[in-house]
This record gives sequence, structure tokens and C-alpha cells, in this order.
Amino acid sequence: MDNQKLENLLNLALETPEAVREKSLNLNVGYEAEGRTWELIVKYNGNLSALAAKGIGIEELLAGYAVLTVPEGLVDRIAELSEIEYVEKPKRLFFAVDNIAMNGNSMEQAKEASCILPVTVREPYLDGAGVIVGVIDSGIDYTNPHFRNADGTSRILYLWDQTLPWEEAPQNAEEAAGLEGNRRRPPDGFLLGTEFSKAQIDAALAAGSRQEGYRLVPSRDTSGHGTAVAGIAAGSGVGGYEGVAPKSSLIVVKLGTADANSFPRTTELMRAVTYVVKKAQQLGAPLAVNLSFGNTYGAHNGSSLIERFLDNASEVGRTVICVGSGNEGASSGHVQGNVGAAGGRLPVGAASYTELAVASYETALNVQLWKNYADSYRITLRSPSGEEAFLPEGGFGKLTLRLEQTMILVYMGEPTPYAVAQEIYFDFIPERNYIAPGVWTFRIEFVSGITGQYYFYLPSASVRNTNTRFFEPSPQVTLTIPSTAQKVITVAAYDSVYESYADFSGRGYVYAERTMGPTAAGSVKPDLAAPGVGIMAPDTFGGYGYFTGTSFATPFVTGASALLLQWGLVQGNDVFLYGEKVKAYLRRGARPLRGEAELPNDRVGYGALCVKDSLPL
Repeated sequence: MDNQKLENLLNLALETPEAVREKSLNLNVGYEAEGRTWELIVKYNGNLSALAAKGIGIEELLAGYAVLTVPEGLVDRIAELSEIEYVEKPKRLFFAVDNIAMNGNSMEQAKEASCILPVTVREPYLDGAGVIVGVIDSGIDYTNPHFRNADGTSRILYLWDQTLPWEEAPQNAEEAAGLEGNRRRPPDGFLLGTEFSKAQIDAALAAGSRQEGYRLVPSRDTSGHGTAVAGIAAGSGVGGYEGVAPKSSLIVVKLGTADANSFPRTTELMRAVTYVVKKAQQLGAPLAVNLSFGNTYGAHNGSSLIERFLDNASEVGRTVICVGSGNEGASSGHVQGNVGAAGGRLPVGAASYTELAVASYETALNVQLWKNYADSYRITLRSPSGEEAFLPEGGFGKLTLRLEQTMILVYMGEPTPYAVAQEIYFDFIPERNYIAPGVWTFRIEFVSGITGQYYFYLPSASVRNTNTRFFEPSPQVTLTIPSTAQKVITVAAYDSVYESYADFSGRGYVYAERTMGPTAAGSVKPDLAAPGVGIMAPDTFGGYGYFTGTSFATPFVTGASALLLQWGLVQGNDVFLYGEKVKAYLRRGARPLRGEAELPNDRVGYGALCVKDSLPL
């Protein structure tokens, strides 16, 4: 029997040969082949220090969470420990970039649309001073004048580059005398990357040449994503361009990547959040954190460890965490439906069909089916040529199907101690080069139960062919994880020129419309929208570019949160203005958008960001 302390995906990965896992988008994430170790997220109690003697790497996070690096043969034994409550494998994250526009909106226009100018150019003259903005992203161009003070020194207090290898401690006194001062180290309590202080960054900025500076602090933002995000949230105003909170300080984490073709993982995100929250506590400053990425894997109901971790992190210190809703709204990667007629008693034998188009040359694909555990279905999978395979009704665990030279690994999960939903996971693995192209059909027949509801999800649009899609997609509940965490501020995107919702922006839910979603009073996602189409922001070439996506809507709200923290905590107007109270103020101040007749809704939440009306002035 599978270990129920391990999530479904981890159970399936451990039961699947490495050669097969390597062909999957999900199953090998977190596995390091050279050392044959797994990087795992655990919820625990008590003390984990004894695990170090077993060769297990331990990185303790906030609120009873940790990242463990575990030899493959010890994973089941780890799960048997009474201190370990639950274990998940990491998931890949994707930056929420829709495209890069050739032209777009000036920063001033977007700030005006967000009612920022009235509180920055006159009383109370807010600029973010005394507040830290945490940018967890692809890094930052620390040489850019937008992130420097008037005297040329850096506004960045700390920069943790998770991609730069750290160096072992000196082996003897002689070596220590020559190297100790310049040795690269990860932050205390962590096992990867290199941490740079403001003093080190200032030394790099004062070096005789850029080449010499990069020798001292060799951290670069190769994609430009993090630099643009930081510029929108906190650009200092050089050349007339000014971000939302231009006098705030910065703590930056460049998320690590496993290899050249990989994306950051949820484990790296959890480390980064722990790091910036603890640094802000040590410095005694309020903190606004920006997260502009996510993924589609999960029930989208707040039950995964990463979602619950962020809810806990939001309550540590004087913190606000802002997360983009993702760009999956128009990607045709989600279907939700109801077996048979909606409402009333569902007839036994009623069936629904979900058709999935798989494009030619698709090398890997997975499908998640989430359902209410109270419902029982008979599920049939049909290949493009008409071959069929049936899933055993009420079964649990791993099942292997073969249709049209495509192997489908199926894992029929159970509810967990933290979630009532049931997952049935399908991983399509080509037995030759590609998955059989064409229309794959899922037939869901009602056997017994109450709701008759079901929810399908595909991987992020970033990793699948644009022609791989559901034929009748549902735009609702397409917001990405972890923007589904209840206590973060979830940010959608709109076009501030046309005052209209951006259709790529991930959509959510309102109150208790889903049987699997949060049902607490006031449960609405997204919380509000901000400009996210054609936003001008600093690039890594010393100039500016135009950027589109919820990635670039989120820093408007992060910067706005920094202004509210300044007004309340730094200026002393409301010493309790942090966490959920900032969200409440921003929701209250949000203004209506054209075409959004009823608010809150699943597209823009309570409306468009309006800082002026969010402050009780």
C-alpha cells in the first residue's frame, strides 16, 4: 500500500523507473541523478536535527515547514518518522509573462490609473521609505541606476543568488587567512547559492570597471524579468521613470534552476520567502513581497503545502505577500463540468465527455482530474484511433495503460489529511518519440454521489504546444498556484488604456461556487486587478521595454502595499496596517472597471487598484 504521508505525485514518482520519469514533465522534478537524492517539502513537528547524521540535508523554513535533501532509499523511512506529518515533491514554477509588447503605456499613465499620484506628489507624500520590498524572481541588474541611491550606493540590502555555487569552508588557517573574507556562502540555515550584502554590492558598484564589479558580485538577471518587476515596484525615478515605491529598500532573491532547461521550483520559492521574511524581522522593517509566477498543478483550493506555507508566512512579522494570478485564463488548459444535468438527483449512468486535442510532436503531457471524493465515477480514456481503456471504479494507487504506442501512467489518489478532493493523475509518456496526436477523450459516467462535478487541468501553456488544448475550455479557476493561497493578495491584470480585463489573466472564484474551493465568507480570488498590458519597465540593457502579463501587474500592488505599510507603520497612522488589513484596505479602495457589472467577480475581484481610495485620508 502506498504511503499516505506522501502526496500522490511523489508516490507515483517513487514507483516509476528513472528512465520513464525522465520523459515526464513532473515526475523527475526534485530528483538529482548524480547523488540519487530527492529534494522534498515536509510539514513537521519537533526537532529534525538527528536526520543530519543519516546524510540528509535540512533547511528549516517558517511555521513547521522544511526542505529536506534525502537519499532515494530513505524517502519511505523519512515518512515513517513521527515528526514528519506530510511530504510533497517540488513543482516547477513559470513566470507569468504573456508577451513583450512592441509599444504600450507609460509608467505615469499606469500609476495615474491606479490612483497612486495623489498620495505621492502631495500629502501624505508616500514613497515607500522605511519599508522593504522583497523581489523573488529571476534576479536583478544591480548596476541599474534605478536600484541605487543618489550617492551611487545600492538600495539593495541583501541579494541571494540561488544559482551561484557556494564554496566550502577553508581547510586550514593559512587558507582561511587568504580566502575567508571573500569566500562565497549561502545564507545561514540554507544549503545553496551565495548571499551578497549591501557592502559587497556597494564595493562592486565602486569597482574600476563593470568587469571588475561582476567579479566581486557575479549575479546577473539573464531574462530581465526580475529587473522589470523590481523597476515597477520600486524604481528610483532616474530619467523621469519612477516606480510605485521609489524610496523603499530591496531584498532580492534570484531563484535557482536545476539545469539549463529547467524552471525554478516551489522549494526554492519557499526558501526565498523564509529568507526575506526573516531578514525583514532582523532589520525591524515592514515587508511587501512580490511573487510573479506560478503553476497549474493542484486542486486550486489552498490545500497544497506551498499554499498553506504562504498563508503561514503572511502572518509572520509585518508582512504582505502579493502573487500574480497567472496567464492561463485564455490558454484552454482547464475544463470544469458536471456529469448529467446540473441540480437535483443525478441519474446513474449519466455521462460527460471531455475532448483533449494533442498536437503533433508533443513529447510529454499530463492531465489532472480533480473530483469530490463523495462522488463515484466510471472513467474511460479513448485514444485518437478509438482504442479504449477503463479505470477501475473506486480503485487507488498506480495503474499503467497503453494506447496507440503511448504509455499512460495513472495514479488514483485518496483524500489527504489536508484536503477532501480526490485526484486522478494521467501522465502521457511516448513509447517512441511522440505522444499519439489527435483527439483524446475522457468519458466520465456517474455511478453514485452528490455533486457530479469534475475539474481537469493541463500543464502551463509555457511547456505545451499551443495546439494542445481542451476543445471546450473553462476560463474560471485558471489562476495559478500559489496565487490560490488564501492570505496572499492575488493580482489579476487589466489594460489601463481601454479599462478592460485582460483575457489572459487567470480567473478565480467568488465565495462558495465550487465544492472544492475555499468556502469561508469573503473568499474571493483574485482580490483585485492592476495594469498589466504593455507596461514600460527597466530592461537589462540600461533602457526600457514594454511588458505584458500578470507578472507586471503584481508589482503595482506590491509597491502599493509598501505605500500603505509606510503610511500605517512608518508614519504611525495605523500600527496594525499589515497582513490581511492591507488586503482589506486595497479591496475597499478598488474602483470599478468598464464591463464588470458585478463586483467582486472571478475576473478582477473587487476591481482595479486605487491607492488614494484605499487610505482613510
